[in-house]
Parts: sequence; structure tokens; C-alpha cells
Amino acid sequence: MATIGFEEKLWSAADKLRNNMDAAEYKHVVLGLIFLKYVSDTFQEKWEELMKENPDFAEDRDAYMADGVFWVPETARWSYIPETPTTPGCSI
Repeated sequence: MATIGFEEKLWSAADKLRNNMDAAEYKHVVLGLIFLKYVSDTFQEKWEELMKENPDFAEDRDAYMADGVFWVPETARWSYIPETPTTPGCSI
């Protein structure tokens, strides 16, 4: 099996995220994050397309829904996550 060099970092990050959580429970967290990443990436592609064509529609929910793209509110977008404080008790 070929490696691409960052597998060890991914496993390490996954272990840190899992902490003391049971693996059976952890899969729900990971699957949710994978879904969020996919939805956010799809949204971002459509957003960039709309910004080029007509910036007035870049935040129009219907422009996304017409193409079968999930509308993602600004505070739920993948790009927002790194900017959000991780302090316990912090609400988004």
C-alpha cells in the first residue's frame, strides 16, 4: 500500500479528537464533520460561481436550492470553524 505522507498526522489528529470517547460513538462525530465539509465545499463552489456571474445572488438561498446545493448559513460554513473560539461553554 502506498502512502502519501500525512497519514500519521491524520491518525494523530483523529486520536486527539476522540480523546476518551468510545469508537462507536466517535463515528457519529466524524461522519457529521465529513458531511459538513462536503456540504460546505459544494456551497463554496456555487458561491464562487455566483460571485463571478452576479454577486447580488451570492447570498440568495434560492440560487443554491435551484441547483440542488444545500444553503449553508455563514456561521455554519467550514471556513467559519477555525475562526470560532474553542473555549468550553462557547456558543456559536
